[in-house]
Amino acid sequence: MNIKKSGEGPDSDILYISFNQDTTGLAIGTKRGYKLYEIKSVDKFEEIYSHDAENVCIVQRLFSSSLVAYVSQTSPRRLKVCHFQKRTEICNYSYSNTVLAVKLNRSVLIVCLEESLYIHNIRDMSVIHTIKETPSNPQGLCALTTGNDASLLAYPGSDANGLVQIFDCKNLRNLSTITAHDNPLAALAFDQNGQKLATASEKGTVIRVYAVANGQRLFEFRRGVKRCVAISSLSFSVDSLHLAVSSNTETVHIFKLEGTQPAEVESAGLFSYFNSVRPGRSAQPSAPALSGGEGGSCGGVLVG
Repeated sequence: MNIKKSGEGPDSDILYISFNQDTTGLAIGTKRGYKLYEIKSVDKFEEIYSHDAENVCIVQRLFSSSLVAYVSQTSPRRLKVCHFQKRTEICNYSYSNTVLAVKLNRSVLIVCLEESLYIHNIRDMSVIHTIKETPSNPQGLCALTTGNDASLLAYPGSDANGLVQIFDCKNLRNLSTITAHDNPLAALAFDQNGQKLATASEKGTVIRVYAVANGQRLFEFRRGVKRCVAISSLSFSVDSLHLAVSSNTETVHIFKLEGTQPAEVESAGLFSYFNSVRPGRSAQPSAPALSGGEGGSCGGVLVG
């Protein structure tokens, strides 16, 4: 999550916060660099690495591996990929415009610009596909599945309404479109197995959950009807039975995905619930060698 975009005060040192793909780690970008934490429990974090750099506005770690990708406000068009345990830079790519979002899974690395998306092979960081002339996406809104079976990318298919485009990064083809909302999209999130997609619009009063396979609407939740809010994030629980929704109202809503009329879960049970379903540490991927590519330089090994 980009903290500055979500309205944090100017005096905050933190610019960006992100969980890794299985929520066992946390990456924080600050005005002085970035820090990586291992999550021991819901209220215990252990710092495992710190890197000095100026104004890190995006930082993403690949599961529990040594691979970290980050962008700095001082060079907003440049993506750096590093092996933090060896303290070596693997790749250094430049793009035509500001990097707004970076997403990772074990197959691909996605770089989102305002009007294009770059798909890199995680093995060698080569660009395997570019989605050009996408609808204007100034917030860098996109979502990527994290499982091994499929590699699906969701992004806005229109800047006039809530159309979602789903792209198959494995077979490099458009998979489907979902007309999710009447208003432009504000948030997107896949569940852990990539079978459900949660959406919210800029109006912020309705959150919907769709089946990725056929676009069927599975659930609809109302978090209010009178007041429009800015939804900042959506997140499924590991078992896909709950959905967390945060906004600029400084509240977090937890919805239960069961039955035909899902009910909202009381926030008092949030910490105990997430502590009970927290997954174990993921195995590290193998260590592929990297080669150079257009627009940047590569060298070294992804994971040790």
